[in-house]
Amino acid sequence: MTDPHLAPHWDSSALVTIDMQRDFLSGRPYGLAGTTEIIPSLRALIDAFRAAHRPIVHIVRLYQGDDVERVRRTLIDGGGELVRPGTDGRLLAPGLLPGDGPGLDDKLLLDGRAQELGPGEYALFKPRWGAFYRTRLDELLRERGVDTVVFAGCNLPNCPRASMTQATERDYRVVLATDAISQATEQGFREVAGIGVVLAPTAEIVARVTTPA
Repeated sequence: MTDPHLAPHWDSSALVTIDMQRDFLSGRPYGLAGTTEIIPSLRALIDAFRAAHRPIVHIVRLYQGDDVERVRRTLIDGGGELVRPGTDGRLLAPGLLPGDGPGLDDKLLLDGRAQELGPGEYALFKPRWGAFYRTRLDELLRERGVDTVVFAGCNLPNCPRASMTQATERDYRVVLATDAISQATEQGFREVAGIGVVLAPTAEIVARVTTPA
């Protein structure tokens, strides 16, 4: 039985996707293996949250100037083409938005504002690993009565892990979709579970979100 202090509240949950942008897809020059492969599971999650009229926030990176984490500054300073404003590679992966979906409004996002992509669905730029650092994510979620955050997306060891740590520090109930996250390992799952993250497969999350309380 899940600890009652950790148990998700599905009727006040939101889905947060992390860095599911074209430049990070499998096979791209700076892509992460296994990222393209999680798109079907991620689409199932997105469809379920849309059907349940629950918030969805797509967290994205945009590399411009020197406001970049140190480990990538040499790459970006040298002209590396990675999620640069105005490029195709910074767009969300195909299939994550209805139809072709709206493009990203780089200026709006870089100014720190949320871009509405559809009813209850937003894009938000983060300048570092964690989705709550120098962003309006906490405000956006609190305004919508969210107390449970489901995370999915690209590269568990880096941005999703940092974001989940930040979410637990803000007393959110946190869920990780175990088959909708790339670069995952059993050790990684154990470590995030150790800080209170509830691990669940997509099918279970979908069933919970779409079943009335």
